Amino acid sequence: MPDAQVIIVGGGPAGASTAFFLAKAGHDVRVLDRARFPRDKTCSEYMSPQASRILAAMGALDEVEASGAAQLAGMRVHAPNGRIIHGEFSATHGFKGYRDRGLAVRRTVLDRILLDRARAAGARVEEGRRVTDVVRDSRGRVTGVMVARGSGAAHALPAAVVVGADGLRSVVGRRLGLIRTSAWPRRIALVTHYSGVGGLRDFGEMHVDREGYCGLANVGGGLTNVAVVVPVSRAADVAIDRTEFLESWIAERPRIAAMFAEATRVDAVRATGPFASSARRAWAPGAALAGDAADFFDPFTGEGIYAALRGGELLAPFIGEALADPRNADTAFHAYEKTRRAEFSGKWKVERLVGAAVAFPALINRAATVLSRRRDMADLLVGVVGDFVPAGEVLKPGYLLKLLFSLPARA
Repeated sequence: MPDAQVIIVGGGPAGASTAFFLAKAGHDVRVLDRARFPRDKTCSEYMSPQASRILAAMGALDEVEASGAAQLAGMRVHAPNGRIIHGEFSATHGFKGYRDRGLAVRRTVLDRILLDRARAAGARVEEGRRVTDVVRDSRGRVTGVMVARGSGAAHALPAAVVVGADGLRSVVGRRLGLIRTSAWPRRIALVTHYSGVGGLRDFGEMHVDREGYCGLANVGGGLTNVAVVVPVSRAADVAIDRTEFLESWIAERPRIAAMFAEATRVDAVRATGPFASSARRAWAPGAALAGDAADFFDPFTGEGIYAALRGGELLAPFIGEALADPRNADTAFHAYEKTRRAEFSGKWKVERLVGAAVAFPALINRAATVLSRRRDMADLLVGVVGDFVPAGEVLKPGYLLKLLFSLPARA
């Protein structure tokens, strides 16, 4: 007999979202996470305007906003040539998000709220439970997971469906051979929080350099999320002393260093990466992937939390179909894969174009030269990043030709 209809591995936004929507639909759900909450997570901590729609559906939006989450009006990208791409979520292009602001909040706050909503919907959440492998039957179908408490021996927990929502290094995805890693771009991120960072407005900021980039965002409570992202070729330098590396990287760049003149680092520097990981498909018989476990390209566009929340919302009904008709479960998961690709494929293309521009200074400088003088185009691109403008709007030949070849005209 299954221990639960569904076991979800991972209690972050993807796992909590999947659990909430499944439990709300009346399914028996068990969430397992090796961490104990609240716990810090290496993350940009930014949520796009459309993430608020899912937070509202989960009954979490009011609590997230009341927690002191910062509200972001848009994004500002500083190119190596000094040009600034300034785009706002509230614009005249005709597309409207669920909110006209993004949100940024510590993961110590967000994850607790989301897991509490999953619990309130009826999901069982168990912390300090380390999943080490999946269990499969003689036909290769997933029938459960191997789980341990702390460093103890692992034992099997059966389930009708297993969900891997366990992030970039997904145990579920890797044990099933679903994960593939791209050779480009290979980057690592160093993330921490500072108080007293100067010059920030109500915008997320990206400072692009020939040797990487730095992301800054107010996350409420007087704190700024600081992320320095560099090529994986710098991994050996980072390994010597990640704190020294981050502080030196900032200090060596006068434009950024000036913002940190009165700033104080308030917690440890954490590292993550390399990135550019995706699943060749986000399911196997008896299992499915959601969130970063299914796809994560690069942190520049801040796609992680929204994609995790939306991925869980998308996946839940297909799991419901699989549970209702186990003989056709593979058909349901195949439909999930088609739906997931239809939902995210346009954004994936934009992310890769942005990734190419960031990797090659001539491209980002060209784009910034045009977009710094064309607010209409900048707002459209930021709306795509905000998940409420269809990605196709900036993939149209006309937009790309203006971006790459036209003389920049003042808007």
